[in-house]
Amino acid sequence: MNEPVKIGWFRKVNEDFVLCVVHCVRFDVFNKVPVVLLKDVEGDRYLPIWIGMFEATQIEIALEKVSVPRPMSHDLMKSILETFHLSAESVRIHDIIDGTFHAKIMVKNTSGADGNEPVEVDARPSDAIALSLRTDTPIYVARKIIDEAAIVGKVPDDDEMQKFKEFLSDIKPGDFRD
Repeated sequence: MNEPVKIGWFRKVNEDFVLCVVHCVRFDVFNKVPVVLLKDVEGDRYLPIWIGMFEATQIEIALEKVSVPRPMSHDLMKSILETFHLSAESVRIHDIIDGTFHAKIMVKNTSGADGNEPVEVDARPSDAIALSLRTDTPIYVARKIIDEAAIVGKVPDDDEMQKFKEFLSDIKPGDFRD
């Protein structure tokens, strides 16, 4: 088990996590749901994460930098963070349990108070990604997940994503732990 996360933990290269970026949002024609595709910045590995339609829309709005007349949920989250002098330091997708990805948002007080260690906030990966795009927060994925579950090479097509979805349904929680 890792020790509690310290402030500098995400600022240095870490062997346990891989920096990723949002490559795109696609529609899985087999399962009829949206998929956010994360790309490993170190190479050509892609991690598809199946998400809800609302979250896909929110991610697309952020990717395309679409202006909305009233704040959406993730805009509201960003506003709350800013209002209370908090910042999202990083997003980390750290586990897969029963085929479901799990994420944490590392939130830090920016008011300058001493001893402010980041706090882990449990989140769905889709919400964490939508917020990260609005706050320019880096997204990290556990290296074990990338090494075991990412699709390597070209951007995956629908057949490859279907095979990956089937692979996820067979994963057990212990498969990604030491």
